Amino acid sequence: MIIYPTLEILGGKCVSLTRGRLNEPVIWHVDPVETARGYARAGAEWMHLTDMDGLSGTNGNNELIEEIIRAAGIPVQLGGGFRSREAVTRWIDKGAGRIVLSTLAAQDPETVRALAKYHPDQIVVAVDVWQGQLMTHGWQSPSAIAAEDFIAAFEGVPLAGIIVTDIDADIEDSDGSLGLISGLAARTRHPVIARGTVRHVDDVALLRYIPNIAGAMIGRALMARDVDLAEALAVARPTPEPRAEFL
Repeated sequence: MIIYPTLEILGGKCVSLTRGRLNEPVIWHVDPVETARGYARAGAEWMHLTDMDGLSGTNGNNELIEEIIRAAGIPVQLGGGFRSREAVTRWIDKGAGRIVLSTLAAQDPETVRALAKYHPDQIVVAVDVWQGQLMTHGWQSPSAIAAEDFIAAFEGVPLAGIIVTDIDADIEDSDGSLGLISGLAARTRHPVIARGTVRHVDDVALLRYIPNIAGAMIGRALMARDVDLAEALAVARPTPEPRAEFL
């Protein structure tokens, strides 16, 4: 299972959102570029970066994002307000390892299918669920599409994976319920990345036993030092199978 240490950038600073609200961020007084480098030094294979300003249509973090992509030393999975094919292509050209799409996937699935075929294994679809409803526009707008149907619409498309967020668990800052994520993971053959479930290292161990969970994003818990990244990475690694000794 791959651990995705996660940075969320708002106004050039590392943040976590309170109940998903952009106007109530928790600000972490750390250097985003050096933090990204630290993820690589700890042994992470990937990191995730969300441009929170991009969710509201601004691009003030572009230079910082480019610097993080160049400096991280590991591939960067980038999300935050992608609304057009051109924007996706531009950031792949700038070195983003993957692009995460949510609202665009709900509003224009054909474009997302085309992007995935043109950039195989570089497009990730985000499935954000709150009180049973699929949410778009940075968790602000409910969609009429059921999460199960949304996922089914991308079967057979060469996605890099699907991020499933239990928003109820994430915004309440409580132990994430694995029922929603495990249920949706069972409905797709795409690798699923869980978001909003890891508060402690024990949560990583639990995720390992859920079929088709290929990764977990950890953001606030790393910033608050509730989770040590090196320890989480060690827990997520496959356990070596015992070997029979032959005389």
